[in-house]
Amino acid sequence: MTTVASEVAVPVRVPRTRADAVRNRERIVAAARDMFVEFGPDAPLDEIARRAGIGNATLYRHFADRRALVHAVLLSVVTRTADRAEQEAAVVAAGGDPCTALGRFAHAAVDDNVGAMCGLLVNGDDSRSAEIAEQTDRLESALEELMDRARRDGRLRSDVTLNDLLVAISRLTRPLPGIDCTGSDLHRHLQLFLDGLRTPYQGDATKRTP
Repeated sequence: MTTVASEVAVPVRVPRTRADAVRNRERIVAAARDMFVEFGPDAPLDEIARRAGIGNATLYRHFADRRALVHAVLLSVVTRTADRAEQEAAVVAAGGDPCTALGRFAHAAVDDNVGAMCGLLVNGDDSRSAEIAEQTDRLESALEELMDRARRDGRLRSDVTLNDLLVAISRLTRPLPGIDCTGSDLHRHLQLFLDGLRTPYQGDATKRTP
């Protein structure tokens, strides 16, 4: 009688990224973002590693070169900004005020210094990144929805474009050299800009005698 050996299924181990490795990557990206805001895209990688609390070897295990790190920072910032825009669009869809939501988004973007990332796009030549383009599309779609609802409510001027908003936020988060602006100054300047986007009050004008 022939005995047939039964096949025993051996579980296959699927390698998983260790939790500490994920944390290290997040710390590197966060430190790099802060350094790029302060010093631009040429910030020393050694100092980024020091701020992240890791060694240079660990940094290079995660990011082969500066270009890879810049891409990760840009993707992180654009994704976070797109998430915030979609959250505000959801609030408006549920009955929230579109101008208020647009203002919250803009002030949060100033706090995040998103304008400082523009230099990374230019110097890193990451404008053609499919991942970043996908997140940028999400961001622009959500903001267009917010602005369109504000226009339909008669609260936003019809001639205001998405580019007007994004350029203003970018410029406000990139102060001119030699001009010392505090965070409260930037938010005040932003609010003045946002107030200028609103439709002028259409009530009876006060008559003045020459």
